[in-house]
Amino acid sequence: MRSVAVVLPLFAFLLCGCELAPESPQSNLTWAIAVHGGAGTIDRDAPRARLQAYEEALTRALVKGRSMLADGAAALDVCEAVVRMLEDDPLFNAGKGAVFNERGEHELDASIMDGSTMRCGAVAGVRTVRHPISLARKVMTETRHVLLAAAGAEQFADAAGVERVANDWFDTERRRRALQEVLGERERTGLLAPRDRRHDYGTVGCVVRDREGRLAAATSTGGMTAKKWGRVGDTPIVGAGCYADAFAAVSCTGTGEEFIRHGVARAVTARMQYGGQSLARAAHGVVHGVLRPNDGGLIAVDRFGNIATPFNTSGMYRAQANSSGLFEVAIFGDESAEGGR
Repeated sequence: MRSVAVVLPLFAFLLCGCELAPESPQSNLTWAIAVHGGAGTIDRDAPRARLQAYEEALTRALVKGRSMLADGAAALDVCEAVVRMLEDDPLFNAGKGAVFNERGEHELDASIMDGSTMRCGAVAGVRTVRHPISLARKVMTETRHVLLAAAGAEQFADAAGVERVANDWFDTERRRRALQEVLGERERTGLLAPRDRRHDYGTVGCVVRDREGRLAAATSTGGMTAKKWGRVGDTPIVGAGCYADAFAAVSCTGTGEEFIRHGVARAVTARMQYGGQSLARAAHGVVHGVLRPNDGGLIAVDRFGNIATPFNTSGMYRAQANSSGLFEVAIFGDESAEGGR
């Protein structure tokens, strides 16, 4: 019966000739972009200088993406370029500045997807690739696979010619202190999960609608602090932490296991495809109606250039811009209103 339940809505959807989504194009809008640097990793009472550092980093990434889109760049190229910038910024848990696993090492995950072709590529558990997002794209373009992991991904990196670094190149003192804190707490209490949930979060991502109407999404992460070695979260799982199709492009951040269980990224576009929901309503419904409080958030853009950035944590580093003049960078904010639009 399950296969019938899936096929019949799709058949009915095609038969009725429904629109992809009930929203309509924004006036004069030709491109749109949203960027995130993780959810739930900072408090409102953090020092202003620290908050400002994140705002400036997001602004730089957004300016890069905006400039490329204004010049006519393709969605995939913009997503890769923006995420590469964030992978090189030690403020974020991706690339340089990635968290340590329980062995005191780094294992990095990334994925990228082209909504116009449904082609996608991902890597998991890479250790010496400076820009995992670029290796993920090469998996998409230079192999017939979607996901390569660990030693196999490293071997592919040898052939792909991507930039390599020693594993300790990703080290930062702030992440090492976090590892020591979590391991110390684990030894004292016997609890595997840290009391401070901020150690479980941290991802970067970008979603784009380009001037040709193409959608793309990209996500990259270092995972959870003190994670078991070999652990893979939602980021390289297409449909969980990253997804793009004809309806929307989505990049997620939060507790990866929950995003995998609920297939969060695809769940957003499925609500649009089969339920006729707007992007805002679909994204809000998944984040606030499916995920638990403090599980995380997502950024998404639909085929009309509408943007949604719901989260159920204390905050989410995020930025968005479009060709109609929108340019916004934020960390905190009340997202509850999004469900009604």
